[in-house]
Amino acid sequence: MSELSVVERLYFGRDDAERDFADGLLQEGFKETAAYNAVVSGRKMMVIGRKGVGKSAICVRLASAGAPHYGGTALVTPDDAAGEEIRQFELAGLTGDHAKSLMWRYVFALRAAQYVVRHAADHAGRPPASVKALRSFLKANQELQELIGEPRDSSGFGQWLQGLRGSLSLEAFGVKASADFNQTPTEGARAAHRLRILEDGVRGAFVDLGCAPAHRLLLLVDQLEQVWSADVESNSLIIGLLLAARHLGSQYGSSLKCALFLRSDIYDALSFGEGDKFRSDELRVEWTESDLEDLVLRRARASVRAELTAQQLWGGIFPRTVRGRDTASYLLSHALPRPRDLIQYLNECQSTAIGNGHHDRIHESDIVTATRRFSEWKLKDLVQEYLVAHPFLERLFPLFQNSGYLVTRAALRSRVEWTQDTLRREFPAYAQALTLDGIIRTLYEVGFLGVRRGHGTVYAGVPLLPVQPHEDEFHLHPCFREALGATSAAGIGAYDRLVADSIRGQVGSGHVDATARGVTRVSRGYALLGRLQRACRSILDRATRSDGLPAEVRTEIVTQVRRILDDTEHAPYAEPPVAEDRIVLAAASYFHSMASRLRRDAMDGGDVADGLAAHLTEQSTRLVRAVGGGLVGSGES
Repeated sequence: MSELSVVERLYFGRDDAERDFADGLLQEGFKETAAYNAVVSGRKMMVIGRKGVGKSAICVRLASAGAPHYGGTALVTPDDAAGEEIRQFELAGLTGDHAKSLMWRYVFALRAAQYVVRHAADHAGRPPASVKALRSFLKANQELQELIGEPRDSSGFGQWLQGLRGSLSLEAFGVKASADFNQTPTEGARAAHRLRILEDGVRGAFVDLGCAPAHRLLLLVDQLEQVWSADVESNSLIIGLLLAARHLGSQYGSSLKCALFLRSDIYDALSFGEGDKFRSDELRVEWTESDLEDLVLRRARASVRAELTAQQLWGGIFPRTVRGRDTASYLLSHALPRPRDLIQYLNECQSTAIGNGHHDRIHESDIVTATRRFSEWKLKDLVQEYLVAHPFLERLFPLFQNSGYLVTRAALRSRVEWTQDTLRREFPAYAQALTLDGIIRTLYEVGFLGVRRGHGTVYAGVPLLPVQPHEDEFHLHPCFREALGATSAAGIGAYDRLVADSIRGQVGSGHVDATARGVTRVSRGYALLGRLQRACRSILDRATRSDGLPAEVRTEIVTQVRRILDDTEHAPYAEPPVAEDRIVLAAASYFHSMASRLRRDAMDGGDVADGLAAHLTEQSTRLVRAVGGGLVGSGES
């Protein structure tokens, strides 16, 4: 069997952290980010970020490879099978938040008890009485699975909830009868009493073993989106978790720490009185371009088993540039700033290259093809990511289809008005979000739209200043442009040149004589081309003075009109000859389309775009009349 080529060996990893770790890339290509270090050090308790930013990668890395400075880790990941049961968990006499807080505290206490009993076996001599009591408690309540190599899965939540409600055996701690709880008036108070007995037992065992802080337990809570449904009960479930996690410090001291991995859309939807007490525990995952480039290089090295340099990757395996931009910059700009997207994008580039028979290096054409496919994936993935919070999201995409990637508030207002009534009928519970401002806010928060600020465009990644009422220029994120056919600023498309580039080269070198072709200053064709040239210069002058027009739209118009002017100036030398009236009519049609696009999209929401559109229409009309024979008295000076 022949050895695989470098492109065939190149691989950037799996879509999910669990399989990525199993394949080895999460181990060999893992980047110890600020978020990872903050969890390990215990400085931060909550890792918050969008789907795909690497929260689970940190969690799986810590759960599988161990956490420095910790004696052990315990993973808590409820899945959808337990979702409804834990969302609806209640205790009479307690609010929903505090009832669910007791539930999480009970889960944490069980995990801690299992860890203490297991770790005590590593100590010489007989275990303390407190540890014996914990082992007896776990055995009586059928919670010894982890101690014999059978970890409890999320289906155990049902038994845990029943235990907290009253079936919990506490005889190991000297509580022998239900009479001990007769003085507690409510279900909630009784559950809290039982829990305090268990927590005191766990704390006592930690103290008696005397391992902390050198040997302590780190609890890892992940995949909460599996049991979240954007309703009151779901929010209460997360709030209860936060309250329980904060309780650990006061209950167990340095013996037990907790790290929560939360989707940002879930955390940001919470509203509760004690929310301000968690600010210093928050860490928002944010990836810079340099961090992502470093991650890509690490994974490339791990897959090809070679000490690749950045220059060898971007210029050797990948082309140096794509569409005139540095390849790394091009790829990063066309993906949302998170590892999962970049992994999928780069793997698709590699797969496309192999499919095209390119085994030694990835070509620019491979990346262009992969970009289109990747864009389609990400548009679908965005819908799924926010299906619970924003079920109407997919219905907003047609507002941007086959248009320019730049849209003004005025243009978006008119588009929203076309479909607003239909959206409100289909999604009556979200009527408040389906206003113009609500739609802009939603599309900005999910990263679909960016807002023009100063000399750049800001796309939401971490909490930033929300869209302000005076901001009226928005840009579709490059990640989604190919899928929606919105690859130019104004959506007017490139002018299709009629004169070959080879003629321009010959003219520049002086190898072509127009007079020999019968093109003279007195011919009708020469006069038509002259009119078109004057029309182009007039439009260029008007466009460059249109300061109210978005800069990228103005640049696009100027670029295309100059292409027409270039065609016009070289038309007399074309071989085979191109009919002058064909060039003029093509330009007139293009000017008309450009004017229609400006009017439809209300590029500045005021008179500037309307004035330029009127000028384009006027020039188009004059050119059409000129071709029809009305050269004299056309009104053109």
